[in-house]
Amino acid sequence: MTNLEIDIETFSDVDLQKCGVYRYTQSPNFEILLFGYSVDGGEVQVVDIARGEKLPMEIITALTDDTVTKWAFNAAFERVCLSVWLQRNYPAYFHSYSINEDRVGDYLDPSAWKCSMIWSAYMGLPLSLAGAGTVLGLEEQKLKEGKDLIRYFCVPCKPTKVNGGRTRNLPEHDMEKWNLFKFYNKRDVEVEMSIQDRLKKYPVPDFVWEEYHLDQEINDRGIALDMDVVENAIAFDAKSKAELAEKMQELTDLDNPNSVVQMKQWLADNGLEMDSLGKKEVAQAVKTAPKELAEVLLLRQQLSKSSVKKYQAMQNAVCEDGRARGMFQFYGANRSGRWAGRMIQLQNLPQNHMPDLEQARGLVESGNYEAMELLYDDIPDTLSQLIRTAFVPRAGMKFVVADFSAIEARVLSFLAKESWRSEVFQNNGDIYCASASAMFGVPVEKHGVNGHLRQKGKIAELALGYGGSVGALKAMGALDMGLEEEELQPLVDSWRAANPNIVRFWWDVDRCVKDTVRNRVTTETHGIRFFCQSGMLFIQLPSGRRLSYVKPRMGENRFGGEAVTYEGVGGAKKWERIESYGPKFVENIVQAISRDILAYSMCTLSHCFICGHVHDELIIECSMGVSLDAVCEQMGRTPPWIDRLLLRADGYECSFYKKD
Repeated sequence: MTNLEIDIETFSDVDLQKCGVYRYTQSPNFEILLFGYSVDGGEVQVVDIARGEKLPMEIITALTDDTVTKWAFNAAFERVCLSVWLQRNYPAYFHSYSINEDRVGDYLDPSAWKCSMIWSAYMGLPLSLAGAGTVLGLEEQKLKEGKDLIRYFCVPCKPTKVNGGRTRNLPEHDMEKWNLFKFYNKRDVEVEMSIQDRLKKYPVPDFVWEEYHLDQEINDRGIALDMDVVENAIAFDAKSKAELAEKMQELTDLDNPNSVVQMKQWLADNGLEMDSLGKKEVAQAVKTAPKELAEVLLLRQQLSKSSVKKYQAMQNAVCEDGRARGMFQFYGANRSGRWAGRMIQLQNLPQNHMPDLEQARGLVESGNYEAMELLYDDIPDTLSQLIRTAFVPRAGMKFVVADFSAIEARVLSFLAKESWRSEVFQNNGDIYCASASAMFGVPVEKHGVNGHLRQKGKIAELALGYGGSVGALKAMGALDMGLEEEELQPLVDSWRAANPNIVRFWWDVDRCVKDTVRNRVTTETHGIRFFCQSGMLFIQLPSGRRLSYVKPRMGENRFGGEAVTYEGVGGAKKWERIESYGPKFVENIVQAISRDILAYSMCTLSHCFICGHVHDELIIECSMGVSLDAVCEQMGRTPPWIDRLLLRADGYECSFYKKD
């Protein structure tokens, strides 16, 4: 046996969507119902475990035989479920890949697993089995009845008079549905095999599979949570919101102060018309509203703060050992191949700017609400800033948090050969000051000469590197930062004039993509290669990884000009035809290379206990003696495939996660 294709159907009374597969499988009521499999591409077999059938012993031994490659669509689910199931039912056959100091001991070694969902994502296809099958036009498609069958057999049901008050549907409650469920399980295995067969001309590189295996190890390890902070924060929030709502009711005499309709009407009756009660609109209105209305608007802001949701996500996801697992989706962003957040979503945690962060955290940890109320005017905002601090290293360890300095700006400058920017990085300069200096032709120093121009340099750097114009500046908050409307276009013009090679890079890429799609020829610019093959556009990156665009063709953009379009998941999370152009492709390329550099550093530091990562940052759980400088030095090593790129990693040590 070389390959084992697997698809399982399971039951648990824990909500999989809210809690994730690691917590899902820890329920005593978790079980595997059906086990569909194919050995080396042979006929698919379905084992009805729920009704007493047993897996053949050759399959049991294959699950822990690292010479047999296990395949599944979203293989993380099958691997974690089977890890728990084997330990409960065949403990003598289970073995992990952990060492005593690590926290991955409950799970099968991911290095023996591959995932056809990741293969689909690598090819720019949807992350769902049904979606991938549809786009590929497979003869055998996933059964549409599957969702209803899963809802019937795989999750608890509500007790009713009709069902006799039961809380779970078993096979004997509807054998016709059960037999259809077995066929559904068999069909899923067949569709997974068909996807692999269709994609075999485009294998995923071995180094990407190695990155996937490391990703699975990080997900298995998880990150510890201080549950005293989590639970007290939820309690503090509930108490604070109740007090704020009571105060709001006293001021407005509204039945429901949280109602947008009622609040708008109350404001209008008191002389303040507002089209929206969004965060930005309320913040703007507070500046000019009369005192009594400003007070109500400020209360409204505090009441609408959703800080508690992250704490609730932590409560949902935490495992029996106090660690949250499964928070990273490998290849979650298929335009660049970056990771996406899951469960608690580390990628979008609020920042912390409190000078007394440790003190505030201590009050929450100890449950001292009275002191919190006395010392902090805005409890929801304080709790929001403390979210990061709920992540902690295990006892006797510390966190080392290290990240790349201006990674996208460095990669963009390197590819475009914008030499003055590279000199800034070589001298460890401030790119925002340097950019402002190049734009306005005067020296700019942070907190020094012409320091007021640094903010303009910063907003320009963040908004304009990928072809952005006035709209991008506004989206980045340029007007909120004090810039005037009439300043914006000159700012765009100044930035582009200061960065002619980056502008040239955009349009060189635009020309190459159009030539490739129009004429089906291979083109190359700035070390990036573009080619079409079997209805796909590929962009070859320096790392050897490819970006994939499905069914590219020439089309028309919204301005009536020529544009390249392709199929993908659009802004509305639907599969649709997407229009793109040079600067947008450059954004994909730069973010993809930045992702590859992070992945390279993760592999370099794989001997450390990496327990989290966010775009350009690593969170490492390590012993007190580990050197921060050594971690940063290793993280900052330039990959051999992009020699002479100037990288720099900085970091800090902490006893709880924070933004330094």
